[in-house]
This record gives sequence, C-alpha cells and structure tokens, in this order.
Amino acid sequence: MSRIGKKPVAIPGGVTASIDNGTLTVKGPKGTLTLGLSDLIDYKVEEGEIVVKPANDSKQARAFWGMQRTLVSNLVEGVSAGFTKILDIKGVGYRANAQGRNLKLQLGYSHDVDLPVPEGLEVKTPDQTTIEISGSDKQAVGQFAAEIRRWRKPEPYKGKGIAYRGEYIFRKEGKKR
Repeated sequence: MSRIGKKPVAIPGGVTASIDNGTLTVKGPKGTLTLGLSDLIDYKVEEGEIVVKPANDSKQARAFWGMQRTLVSNLVEGVSAGFTKILDIKGVGYRANAQGRNLKLQLGYSHDVDLPVPEGLEVKTPDQTTIEISGSDKQAVGQFAAEIRRWRKPEPYKGKGIAYRGEYIFRKEGKKR
C-alpha cells in the first residue's frame, strides 16, 4: 500500500479541477495545467479534493499509484502557489543578467551565454550572482535550472560555478608539497 497514494490531494480555494477524455485539467490563479491520466489508476474529483486509487491490484498499478498522486499534487500546488528555484553564482567575474525574455550569463568563457527563457517561466536576477526561476510547472522550472547549472557546475577545489541555493558542494583539499 502506498502511504503517499492514500492521502487525497486537497484543492485550495480559487482552484478548480475537472476530468474529461483521459485528461486532468487544473485551473487556478497562476494558470492552467493538464496531466494525461494512466489507465492503471482511478481518479475522482470530489468536494474539495482529488482521490487517486489503483484501478486493479496489479503490481504495476500499485507502483504507479504514489507517483501519479504526486504528479496531481504538483499540478494543484503549481496553479495555486507556483514553484521557485534559486541559483547562486560563485566565481570572480561570473555574473547573470535577465534582459526581457533572455538570460545573459558571463561565466569565464570568451563569449557571453545567452539563454532564451521558456514560455511560462519567469526569471529574475535580484543581483548579479543570484538567479530566481519561477513558474507553475515544476518540471519546466527544474529543467531550465538544470540547463543553466550545466554551463558551469560547481567545482570541488574553490567552489566556483553555479549551484542551487542550499546545495552542499563537497570540497577537496589542493595539492600538498
């Protein structure tokens, strides 16, 4: 039995959910998100909550149960509160600047890195060494943050690079003489 799957997903005020043609649609103040539904799982929109249960007792249905409940929960949380990832840039001369729908990064290369911001996401740079990515789709926010981080991963000797806020960077000691 899935402990996560047993819990119904609460629908906050201002958010509506509906199921039609194998698609769950959730609308809220931050937008509209959809999820294709699995045949192995039964979904029910009841008063103030969404209930997710396996359609049969097969091993695959029980394996999907908790994951599908989490995906539904992410939809509800995304349209009501949204998701945010914060990246910190460490290194001499490393900086970021949000310019409209583009993000300009200076990361020690001979050229600037210009990244177009995907639709549905918002990127802010409160200062030159901080990037805030926010949006209603958790997967899109995480994917764009990973693409930015991939340009300069944190290195273990000086800790230079782009790291998630709160990420622990394993540090190594340099050469000894």
